[in-house]
Amino acid sequence: MRWLFLLLLVLNVFYYIWHQQEAPLRAKDVTPLSLYRGSQHDIRLLSETEVASKDKEKEKEKAVQVDSNCLYVGGFARQDVAQGLERRLTGMEVRFQALPRGSAESAGYWLRVAPESRRWLDDLQLINLSKEFNELKHKIMPCEGVAPFE
Repeated sequence: MRWLFLLLLVLNVFYYIWHQQEAPLRAKDVTPLSLYRGSQHDIRLLSETEVASKDKEKEKEKAVQVDSNCLYVGGFARQDVAQGLERRLTGMEVRFQALPRGSAESAGYWLRVAPESRRWLDDLQLINLSKEFNELKHKIMPCEGVAPFE
């Protein structure tokens, strides 16, 4: 019985060595899924399509809200500082409208930036302007009730 066990053990070792010497299998080349899909860009579940359509509606609402709001910069106590900001914005080719100094709620000199010029005044530009003009503040408020640009 010992001899039979040793024979099977030697045969298993021989089989293991012989099996390890075979060439390793190559990875199978897989064509990308995008070649098979054609016009279909991605796979979506039915539950995801409802969520995606709701997300698109929310983005449209945000775009409408952004268009109905105006950017106001200023808040200066002195008119000469406000004029300096006007010159700086003119140099940056930003269209704006100077608002009259009036009620207590809008104390100071303020400029309303035209909606088409808001792209020139991103966060980085506003930070740079606030370094240049110490009292500079900016607000995004509804444009309703304010005279339009001429």
